Amino acid sequence: MKLDGITTFVAVAEGGSLSEAARRLRVSRSVVSDRLAELERELGTILLRRTTRKLSLTEDGAAFLTRAANIVREIEQATADLAERRGTLSGPLRISAPVTFGRMHLGPAIYRFLAAHPAIQLTLDLNDRRVDAAADGYDAVIRHGVIEDSYLVAWKLAPSRRVLVASANYLAQHGTPTSAESLAQHRGIFYTNRGVADWRFVHQGQSTIVRGTLALGLNNGDMIREAAIAGLGIALLPSFVVGAAIKAGELQVIEIGMAPEQEFIYVAHPDRQHPSAKLRALSDHLRDTFGSPPYWDAP
Repeated sequence: MKLDGITTFVAVAEGGSLSEAARRLRVSRSVVSDRLAELERELGTILLRRTTRKLSLTEDGAAFLTRAANIVREIEQATADLAERRGTLSGPLRISAPVTFGRMHLGPAIYRFLAAHPAIQLTLDLNDRRVDAAADGYDAVIRHGVIEDSYLVAWKLAPSRRVLVASANYLAQHGTPTSAESLAQHRGIFYTNRGVADWRFVHQGQSTIVRGTLALGLNNGDMIREAAIAGLGIALLPSFVVGAAIKAGELQVIEIGMAPEQEFIYVAHPDRQHPSAKLRALSDHLRDTFGSPPYWDAP
């Protein structure tokens, strides 16, 4: 039984399609299909049901997947451990991160890390949707927000400060809110992955949710910033997204006597998965690069 057949089967099962497995393994779709067919011949059973619309595991496939995934993870970890013993970091590393933060800050930091560790094969998927790290085959996810209890183990990389902002034109037309009550009367530009309950503030230890009127819902920080600059409403955004626009006078900071809920930039991995040396090294590098307070909050 060939290892690449087992690896391919796991990639197909976790990716949900032959095309996604081919993308992850960086081979053609026909190679994926041939490896699966050979593995099924060797095992004497059908592992996957293929239709024109979907792909699903057979009963034998589901039973084999549990052991096969463990085999693949153990081999990857063994390879990484050997590299670590030799004083090098190598092998595949797959991470998901938000689009705006990835473009503005994560990318430049990672480029320097990879230059220092050229044997690491990093795949960085920029996507604003919430992904299932284990089911989607990621070694870790980098996220911005409140750290909540989950099946993920989170490491803080940097604190993240959010600010209420709007354009001078919007405030001139609609007035500047000075309290939670007056803020609720304004039009808001909301991040749809969080919804209109995203305006969360803390005052004297008490949490408050302000629900403004939905003017526009978007799933991307860059576009929320641009919509605020265009005068469509008020937005609550991380300082790493709006810092430059505030300095340039395109947006004004709004104070309502309450601070937005504390958030962080963090990296998280599945709790049942032992973090690799390269993931720990990347996390340390990002923490050192961002700083505390992070460089984008520097006066």
